[in-house]
Amino acid sequence: MQIEIRQYEQRDAAQAAEIWNEVVEDGKAFPQMEKLDEVTGHAFFTEQTYTGVAYDAATGELVGLYILHPNNVGRCGHICNASYAVKKTVRGQHIGEKLVKHCIAQGKICGFRVLQFNAVVKSNKGALALYKKLGFTQLGVIPGGFLNKDGEYEDIIPHYHVL
Repeated sequence: MQIEIRQYEQRDAAQAAEIWNEVVEDGKAFPQMEKLDEVTGHAFFTEQTYTGVAYDAATGELVGLYILHPNNVGRCGHICNASYAVKKTVRGQHIGEKLVKHCIAQGKICGFRVLQFNAVVKSNKGALALYKKLGFTQLGVIPGGFLNKDGEYEDIIPHYHVL
C-alpha cells in the first residue's frame, strides 16, 4: 500500500465519516459521542482550518484522516489542535505517523506556532509512543479527564509540539 496525503474534498465525505465514526464508536480516544453522516461529516470536515486525508494511491481508498484547527482564539489563536483517525483494518502500518507529520508541516503552513493535544487518553499507548517518538512534550496528567464509553473515567495527558 502506497499512502499519500492530500486535502479533504467533498467526494471524501462518506469514507471520511466512516473512518471518523470508527474512533467515535470505540469510545476510547475522541471526546465526540455523536456519529457523522455524509452531510454532517462534510460540514464538519470543511469547517476545520485543514482536513487531510490519507489514501492508498493504488486504489484511491481512504485509510485515515486528520483535522487541524485553532485550539483557542485571540491571543492564543496561534496554537492549533488536531485529531487523527485511521481505519481499523489498516492500523499498525504507520499511517498515523504519516498523518501527524503531515499535520505538523501543514500547521506551519497555516501560520500556527504550536500544536497542542488537550486530551491524549492514558490507555492510548500507540499515540503516546508516537508523540514521544516525534518529539512532543507531555504537560502532566489530568486525573479522570476522559469518560470512556464504558462509563469509567481515565486520565488524560496533554502534549505540545513547537512548530
